[in-house]
Amino acid sequence: MSDKKADYVKQEMTELAKTASNCNIPDNETILVQRTIRSGQTVQYSGHIVILGDVNPGAEIIAGGNIMVLGCLRGIAHAGALGNQLAVVAAFRLEPTQLRIANHITRAPDGEKWQPQQPEVARIKNGVVVIEKLQSMGERYLNFC
Repeated sequence: MSDKKADYVKQEMTELAKTASNCNIPDNETILVQRTIRSGQTVQYSGHIVILGDVNPGAEIIAGGNIMVLGCLRGIAHAGALGNQLAVVAAFRLEPTQLRIANHITRAPDGEKWQPQQPEVARIKNGVVVIEKLQSMGERYLNFC
């Protein structure tokens, strides 16, 4: 990835972090994990979780608030684990084996390989988990927690 593109992606994730901080979970209820989460490992926290690294298949991230992965998310992610349907999951590459937001569960379709070329965000929209490309500004942010 070029430096210009990397700077753009970092800016996009920073914008999402600012928006996500409007959630009913205070900013000081956020943990930062500065490593790759390997298969068999679990990170669980009642607030927001930010991962500076990848989440490998077989790893699990469980948060009461939002999950942000500054890397590739290929494991299991459960945002809003305490019932917060406004929680989001965002990653540079969103390729989870299973994605949960509150009590909604989804997974990638069988046999379909999708490799996103830009950061994506998953959230609940009209009662369904949707995955959209991450865009700075705009009405998408109005519905984040």
